Amino acid sequence: MQGVISLYRSSVGKKITMALTGVPLYGFVIVHMIGNLKIYMGPDKYNHYAEFLRTFLSGVFGEGGFLWIARLVLGTCVVLHIVAATQLTLTSWAARDVKYAKKEDLSFTYASRTMRWGGVIIALFVAYHLLHFTTGNAHPAFDHENVYRNVVTGFGVWWVSLFYIAAMIPLGFHMYHGIWSMTQTLAIENPRVLAWRRPAAAVLALVTVAGNVSIPIAVLSGLVR
Repeated sequence: MQGVISLYRSSVGKKITMALTGVPLYGFVIVHMIGNLKIYMGPDKYNHYAEFLRTFLSGVFGEGGFLWIARLVLGTCVVLHIVAATQLTLTSWAARDVKYAKKEDLSFTYASRTMRWGGVIIALFVAYHLLHFTTGNAHPAFDHENVYRNVVTGFGVWWVSLFYIAAMIPLGFHMYHGIWSMTQTLAIENPRVLAWRRPAAAVLALVTVAGNVSIPIAVLSGLVR
């Protein structure tokens, strides 16, 4: 335990913490997007999917138990990720008064520079998203039994949809830069991985953002009603 604590106190340890906690978060965002695309299959299929998540492994954890375990694990990853990122940022600011220049691909440079503030925006978005579609506190007509209706009525408010769409921009950049950072931090040096990590990160980020953005647009346009 002392060795783990000593490692975490170093910059390398904090970067490893960010990488390891980023993996399940990255996976969750992708799986969550894929699951939400079931809304295009209609209310019955979408509500059945929501019910499946609520009852998954109910014989072991009780109804909704698996979801709460998943939330606990993901929440812990989020906290550790944010704490390590904040500590690294403060250390970086304290150690360097003058920013250095580095030649890099424009899109990648922008993604790198917006990781910190993008992370803050994403954290605020997640908090609102939970209040909106999980607890219903920020939803004007929340119905625990009809998830499909919650999505349609929620995104039927134009400024809510606009907020969700705007929040996907920093999420995309975060995902794009994150996979590169993870492979670098975890010392993955396979030439094939190094050659494909940036294109793969770009494709995953774009597909995830496009999938998420399509839902509020579909509701506003009347495609999903």
